[in-house]
Amino acid sequence: MHSLFEKQDSLNSPIEAFISDTSYMVFPVRPHWHYFVEVILVLEGKAEITCDDRSYIVSAGEFILLTPLSVHSVYSVEQTPPRFAGIKFDPAKFPNTTSYAPSVSNILRYARKNDMQIHFTEKEASELCCREIFDDCVQEAEGYRYGRDIMLRANIYRLIFGIVRKWMDQGLDINSCPVNSDEIYGIENITEYIDSRLDENIRVADIAEKCHMSYSGFAVKFREQYGMSCKEYIERMRIFKSEEYLLFTDHDLAFISRQSGFSDTSHFIRSFRKYRSITPKQFRLQKKQPK
Repeated sequence: MHSLFEKQDSLNSPIEAFISDTSYMVFPVRPHWHYFVEVILVLEGKAEITCDDRSYIVSAGEFILLTPLSVHSVYSVEQTPPRFAGIKFDPAKFPNTTSYAPSVSNILRYARKNDMQIHFTEKEASELCCREIFDDCVQEAEGYRYGRDIMLRANIYRLIFGIVRKWMDQGLDINSCPVNSDEIYGIENITEYIDSRLDENIRVADIAEKCHMSYSGFAVKFREQYGMSCKEYIERMRIFKSEEYLLFTDHDLAFISRQSGFSDTSHFIRSFRKYRSITPKQFRLQKKQPK
């Protein structure tokens, strides 16, 4: 079973734009996460797009914004797979334009912390000129013409700050958004290390040591960065991992619990019910039923 972490080539390809094509693209898109921002615009049909613990039905003309580090997937709601366009970009390559303004990374992190809207209706997408922006980005990504990078960035800035303005209309206090990321203390990428060891008896103390931090200092900074304890984060990621086994394999619960890092089947079932309000067996039956 593949890792939940999907590595992106930020150095050579900090921006990607594409149209889905199931003739060569793997579908459904299994649960995964990365450090990039991903925006998906559904062109035809309907898609069930999950983001962390939430599920969204995204219809043609609607789009969804998936922030960095969120575990997400794309499934079909109908018999025919949905057709969609996607834009991925490294937010670290989109710095603030002034010394006193927050960067795109900080804004998205702040918006996620405040649980701002990520699923936008067809009307909202139209107001943001979303289809035009996606078409331009795909053309620029495929064309390799002079100024390609600048044009891609301009379109992405246009889309992101259009979304930010909507968030501000909904009450987001942008003046309270941190301007820099100095307080992260280098733990932002520790989740990649955790993901590669979910099936092991990984301890928070060992993770803290990996970050060259004390246990207590790491615990405080991890909660500030991710909004939960490191232990809770590990458990949630194991749940996501187990869901993939439940949906895409026929392995029994004992095997899945071991591969997902749970101490035993009973622990797995208890944790799964805690986060999903149903048992793993019920989840498998519910999700595998034809739609």
